[in-house]
Amino acid sequence: MRISEPSTRPVVCARLDAVRQRIESWRQTRPPRTRMPDVLWASAVELAREYGLSRTARALGLGYYTLQKRVAATGPSESPAAGVQSAFVELIPVIPAGAECTVELERPGEATMRIHIKSAALPDLEALTRMFWSAQA
Repeated sequence: MRISEPSTRPVVCARLDAVRQRIESWRQTRPPRTRMPDVLWASAVELAREYGLSRTARALGLGYYTLQKRVAATGPSESPAAGVQSAFVELIPVIPAGAECTVELERPGEATMRIHIKSAALPDLEALTRMFWSAQA
């Protein structure tokens, strides 16, 4: 299903534009009533995971709900939260007397863990976070 003509679609980035051009080329040369090849759908799904469903569907001229079904059929993304990249954070194991801090970990849509530290004794954060990230929802 086409949403808009190529000239009215916004171009978000070179990758989206390249896939859009491949899809347009396929549309111009395909026999009538031919389904879009899986390789083009795979490219669209990958871009939707990175740029979002609405933006990708609009830029590529695809039906939003068709693309949404394709994304859902491929399963959850590999990262804990799509679009969010994890970073290493070093915690200094010495907290000055009387200082407090809170460490919060979140698996979006699944669970949140907050650790509030009030003393100089630091709990085993590595073990706690390892259990949190490996736990099944």
